[in-house]
Amino acid sequence: MTAIFKILGFIIVLAAFAMQSIQAWPASNNEDKFIQTTYASFSELLDKYLIEKTLKENGLVTAFDYAGAKADPNTGALLEKQNRLLADFDTGQINSRELAIAFWTNAYNYFMIAHILENPLKGKLVGSVRDYGSFFNPYRVFGQKNFNVGGRKYSLDEIEKDILLGDAFKQKGWKEARIHFTVNCASVGCPPLRKQLYLPGNIDRMMTENTRKSLNTDRHLRLEGNTLYVTRLFDWYQSDFVDEEGSIKAFIKKYADPAVQAKVVAADNIRFIEYDWSLNKPDNFPEFN
Repeated sequence: MTAIFKILGFIIVLAAFAMQSIQAWPASNNEDKFIQTTYASFSELLDKYLIEKTLKENGLVTAFDYAGAKADPNTGALLEKQNRLLADFDTGQINSRELAIAFWTNAYNYFMIAHILENPLKGKLVGSVRDYGSFFNPYRVFGQKNFNVGGRKYSLDEIEKDILLGDAFKQKGWKEARIHFTVNCASVGCPPLRKQLYLPGNIDRMMTENTRKSLNTDRHLRLEGNTLYVTRLFDWYQSDFVDEEGSIKAFIKKYADPAVQAKVVAADNIRFIEYDWSLNKPDNFPEFN
């Protein structure tokens, strides 16, 4: 009888351990699948039309083939399906830091691409996102509430500045200055868009990777004499980088490769690189020509 109780006890312990394992380790995996399902159409567009090129310094540049996407008869259906999924999405399902950052980063990047594909001007692809604006407000596209998530219209600025970089995320400890290197405004001056979706399971690695790869390009960082030239993102969003690491230099040194860190140490002052708002299509990148 004692032996039977011992066996039953052993079985109970094994069952409890198995249940703990089921609940503990597959969570991020399930969240990854959730994002992959939610953004399946966007992922297909990226796989077909995003072009990536790694530079010799291990920097990365990417371009989106808008012309190819527009010529594809299947693109309209992909956009329609993705728009519908996001419009019907229940944001109450987002309950973790990694899931939240991945979901909203993908949303921003998708909506930017979709807006350009769905809104040609006079039947032609825009030359820059600023073409949607005016002389007095060239960046109007970022403030327009055109993008439906869960039945509510958001602007790109709301997704980036009020959600990803907003007070609610900050209070939860979810705010990340690295976001400035993962959201993509469809311009040559932006950090690279990626073929791979941002997932809960890869979001931290890819935020760091995209930051590092961006800083390994002259478009985002270079040293001339004792002056460090850096992307204008560090000017526009300086408070985010200072809040997180104390200074722009400290942020760069934390995430950059050793060769870039050496440039930061050698620099006596910082200047900002003029931002290139040309559309991020292959023709606008010398690296693809």
